[in-house]
Amino acid sequence: MLNAVGRDIPEEILEKVHKVPFMGNGHYDGYEIKKTGPKTRCVISNGKNKLVSSIREALELSGIKDGMRISFHHHFREGDHIVNMVMKEIHEMGIRDITLCASSLGKAHDPVYDYILDGTVTGIEASGVRGKIGEAISRGYLKNIAILRSHGGRVRAIESGESKINIAFIGAPTSDDYGNLSGMGGKNECGVLSYSSVDADYADKVIAITDTLVPFPNYPCQISMTKVDYVVKVDEIGDASKIATGAAKPTTDMKKLMLARYCTDFVTKTPYYRIGFSYQTGVGGASIASTLYLADRMRGDGVKMAFGLGGLTKPMCDLLDEGLCGALFDTQDFDTFAIQNMHHPRHYMITAGEYASPFNKGAFVNKLDFVILAALEVDTDFNCNVVVGSDGMLMGAQGGHPDTAEGAKCSIVLVPLVQGRMPTIRDRVTAVTTPGESVDVVITEYGIAVNPRRQDLIDAVRDSGLPLTTIEEMKEKAYSITGEPKDIEFEDRVVAVIEARDGTIMDVVRQIKE
Repeated sequence: MLNAVGRDIPEEILEKVHKVPFMGNGHYDGYEIKKTGPKTRCVISNGKNKLVSSIREALELSGIKDGMRISFHHHFREGDHIVNMVMKEIHEMGIRDITLCASSLGKAHDPVYDYILDGTVTGIEASGVRGKIGEAISRGYLKNIAILRSHGGRVRAIESGESKINIAFIGAPTSDDYGNLSGMGGKNECGVLSYSSVDADYADKVIAITDTLVPFPNYPCQISMTKVDYVVKVDEIGDASKIATGAAKPTTDMKKLMLARYCTDFVTKTPYYRIGFSYQTGVGGASIASTLYLADRMRGDGVKMAFGLGGLTKPMCDLLDEGLCGALFDTQDFDTFAIQNMHHPRHYMITAGEYASPFNKGAFVNKLDFVILAALEVDTDFNCNVVVGSDGMLMGAQGGHPDTAEGAKCSIVLVPLVQGRMPTIRDRVTAVTTPGESVDVVITEYGIAVNPRRQDLIDAVRDSGLPLTTIEEMKEKAYSITGEPKDIEFEDRVVAVIEARDGTIMDVVRQIKE
C-alpha cells in the first residue's frame, strides 16, 4: 500500500503496527468505514450527524434488545423526566428483561413499577430506590435480585466490568448537535453531571437527551462529544424546581436544630477543627442547619475551611462566597442557589469516581476531616441503615454515606432518638448499609455518643461540658419512650443485596411478609 508520499508500505507491517487491518469500505460495530484519500487509510465516520429525531430512533440506532443493561443519572432528583420517557419507548417497542443501572431512582420514577410487573424491567442496580419501585422490590415483584451500591461502589462496578452498561442515557440541560454536554444553561439547569461521567466513559453507546440545543461548541462542557453517540432534542428533560424536594430543605424542627447545635459544639472541640479543615454535610434538615451554626462559629474563631465536598446546598455555597471556604468540589446540586453558584471560579465539578471510588489512586473522601450524615436507624454497634424503613420497605439510598464515613477522619451521624414512634437507636438495624467501624459519633437530642474505638475523640471532648452518653444509654432511652420494637416479618427470599464499597456483600434485604 502506498503512503501519503508514495512510499510502498507492506500490508503486514501496517497490520502489525496498527493492530487492525484495513477493512476497506463497509461497516464495523455500527460505524461507517471509508477510505478517504492518500493522507489516511480509513476513517470511522463516528457521528458527524449525531442529532436524531426521537428517543425511539436513538434506541434503534443503538441496537436496543432484550436483556440489556441501561443507565441513568439522578441530578434532577424528583424532577427527572428522562427515565420515564426512555422506558415508555422501550416498553412500546416490546423490549424485555432490561436492567436499570441508575445512580438513584426515586418517586419520580413510579411508572417503572408497571414495567417491573410486566417483565420489561427485571433487574435494578442503584444507590437507592424510593416510592413504588422500592415497594415492588420489597414485595418480591422484581424478577432478579436488586443490587444497592454507594456512589463510589457504583463507579467501581462499572469500571471493573461487573456492571457492563450497554446504553447510557444522559439528561443534559444543554447540548450542541455533536454531544458536548453541560449541566448549566437552558430551561432546566441541574448544575453538574458528575454521576454520568463514568457511564459516558464505559457504556457501549451514549445517548444524550436535552431540551436546549445550543450552537457548537457547547464549551466549557462537562461531558465531551468524544463520548456521545447520539443527541435527542425533547420538549422537557425535567423540572428543575423539584430538585430541592424531600430531604433537601432547611428545617425549622426544634429537635433537629438541637442536633445541629450539638454537632457544631462537638466539631469545634475536636483536633480536626483548625484553619484549613475540610467538611461535607448531608442534605437532611439537621445537617443543613449544622452548616449554618458552624459558619457562625468559624466567624467568631477566625477559622476558615480549605474545601467543602459532595452534594451542595446554599449554606455551603454561602461559605464560599463569604470567603470562609477556599473551594467547593461538587458532585450534585440540591437547590437552585447551589446550581447558580457553579459560576463561582472556585466551585468545581468532580466526577463520582474522583469523589469516592475505592479502587482509584485517590478519592476526595479520603481527604475529609468531617462528614455530617443522617440515618434511618443506628444500632449499638454503630452500624447504620439508610435504605430500609421501619416497615421493611426499601425507601432510601446509600449515596455517599459509606464512602464518606470510611474516608473522613471524623464521621458524625445526626438522628432523632425516635422517628414516627419508632426507636432510631436500637439493638440491631434492619439492614446494614454503613458498618459501625466507619461511624465515629452519633448525636441525638438526648446526647452525644462516641464510638469506643475512637478513644482519641473521647479524650478530646471529655471535659468539654457536652452532653456525652453511650450508645447503649441512647437505646434504653429510646425503648423507654416507644417500647422495644417488634422484629419485622420477612420471607426467606432475598430481594436485594447491599454491597460494600469494594463489592463484597454487606447485607441482604428480604421480601416482606404480607
